[in-house]
Formats: sequence, C-alpha cells, structure tokens
Amino acid sequence: MEGPTNTQRFSVSDKPFLRALKGEKVMPPPVWLMRQAGRYLPEYRATRGEAGGFLDLCYNPEMAVEVTLQPLRRYNFDAAILFSDILVVPDALGQKVSFTAGEGPRLPPIRDESGLKALSSAKLHDHLAPVYETVRGLKASIPEKTALIGFAGAPWTVATYMVEGSGSKDYAETKKMAYGQPKLFEAIIDLLVQNTGDYLISQIDAGAEAVQIFDSWAGILPEDQFARWCIKPAAQLTERIHRERPGIPVIGFPRGAGLLYERFVDETGVDGVSLDTTMPLAWAAKVLQPKCTVQGNLDPIMLITGGEAMDQAIDRILEILGNGPFIFNLGHGILPSTPPENVARLVERVRNFKA
Repeated sequence: MEGPTNTQRFSVSDKPFLRALKGEKVMPPPVWLMRQAGRYLPEYRATRGEAGGFLDLCYNPEMAVEVTLQPLRRYNFDAAILFSDILVVPDALGQKVSFTAGEGPRLPPIRDESGLKALSSAKLHDHLAPVYETVRGLKASIPEKTALIGFAGAPWTVATYMVEGSGSKDYAETKKMAYGQPKLFEAIIDLLVQNTGDYLISQIDAGAEAVQIFDSWAGILPEDQFARWCIKPAAQLTERIHRERPGIPVIGFPRGAGLLYERFVDETGVDGVSLDTTMPLAWAAKVLQPKCTVQGNLDPIMLITGGEAMDQAIDRILEILGNGPFIFNLGHGILPSTPPENVARLVERVRNFKA
C-alpha cells in the first residue's frame, strides 16, 4: 500500500510559494530562482557530464530529478522547478532538436507549409513520458513545504526557434512569416497552443502545483503583434488550465514587454507575472501588484557581483514589492559564472527581511 502523497501529508495552503500566488502577502517572501539548477553548481556539472548531451539529461528522469533537487539541498528554496527545456515540445512534434556546446539549439527550420505538415502530435505524450516521470519523481522527493513548478515555453518564443532554426539576433525570418504569412504562422502558433496546453496539463496531473510560461522573446514585437502572438496564446493557455485544472496558478513571463506588461496581465488572466530586470519597481507595485502576484527581479549580473551592491539591490526590491503578494526571484536565469556563495547570501537576506 502506498503512503500518503505530499499533498495529503501537508496542506497546500501551508506552502509559502502557493500562498503568495493566491494573492496573500507572505513574510518573509518566498524565494526561488530561475535556472536555479544549472552550471554554476559543481554537482550539476558532474551530473550533466555523466548524462552526455543536454537533452539526454532532460529525458533521463533519475538524473533530471537529481539536478532539480541539488539547489534545494543547498538553499532550501520555496519552490522547485522541473528540469527540462522549452524545446522538448517541437522535439516531440517531430522537429528534431540538437544542442552543440557553445552554439545553443539547432532545429531544421520551418519556412513553408510543407515544414509544418511534417509535424505531428500523435506521439507527443510518448515522447514526453520521461518528463512526466521526472515530475512524479520530484513530487515524491521534494520537501513538504516546497512547491513544485511545471513549465513550458510560450508559443511565440518556441515558434521563433522553430522558424529560425536556432537562436537569432533579429528574428527576421519569424517576423517576416508572422507579418507576411500570418495564416501559416497562426497555424504554427495554434499547433503550439494545443500541444503546450496538453503538455502542461500532463505535468499538473503528474504533480505540478503551479506552472510558468516563459515568453523569453516577447519584447521584440510591436504592440499589435504582441497582442496577437503573445497575449492571445497566453490567455488561451491560462484559460484552459484554470478551466480544466481549477486551483492551479499560472505565472506568465513576457520578458522585455515593458509597458505592455499591464495589458498582458489584464488580458491573459495569469495569477502571477515574472518581472524582467528592466521593470521599474514602483510602477510594478502600483500598476501590476494590485492585479496579481509579482515575481522578480534582481539582475543576474548583480548576483554574480555579490557583496554590498547585491545586498542593497535585494533590499530595494523587498522594500518596494514586499508589502503585497510577491515572490523573490531574478529578472532572468542564473548565469553559469555565478558564485554559489552569492546565492546563499541572497537567500539568507530574503529570509531575514521584515516589512
């Protein structure tokens, strides 16, 4: 007979991260960091070396659980986030993804209808079964007060990689398709909305207690295109999760969106919004925080810098955003050159904060 699950043993309402996402002011604020499992940790580098390629690590449940747990052992974060990658969805659709050291991801680019027709969602869940197994393993392994976050890339950001075939400086091919062939591009986005939704729902069913949608390249679009390719898909995903899995909060991260953050929050229905490093704190506290929980937004370079400069930056964020529903985080992911001791100093400072 199986023992009780974490949820049965420990009330979700007692998890600080989830309480904050429900709109509660939690003191001290919960803290976790984007890319908290990563190359800045020597134990991660050792595990990745054993795994082989990056996607090999993502698709190995035992190792993916291990690297997710590594930062929790060091820092006792309030949330664990599934270790995976945003490009597992196109990989599962049949657009083979590869990673080369120092070069980032590579995909055969989709530039016409024939490329789109070559994709299929028939084996999505079979391909992603190891990821769901990782979620189940994490659910059974993380500390009782620690929340488990699932995630996916936003359709717009994932589509940029699918069309460009890699990262890009100007995303010219993606923009040309979105502007000049909107029906073709919309078909790609619609495919991603459906399959990303299926993927997130399956993560929730495996044990994820919240999900974050990463739109890393949201900030490269003009307002009307942002509404069509960023806001609309995020709203569709959020509505589906709220409808099909009531009570599961959704965090949006429209990185670089500037003043369009407000419209994103208003029109998507997200429960929380992650602030990038450039967001003015006083504006976010006045405009965004009354509408949803805010998360962020220390500059990852400040985390590398450390010392008094980092302490002052942490205090400023806490003083401005700590009086409402708030989760401390970075404005983007931890960088590989980050000293682990600076992360420990950050966590200690947040833990000692008193409004």
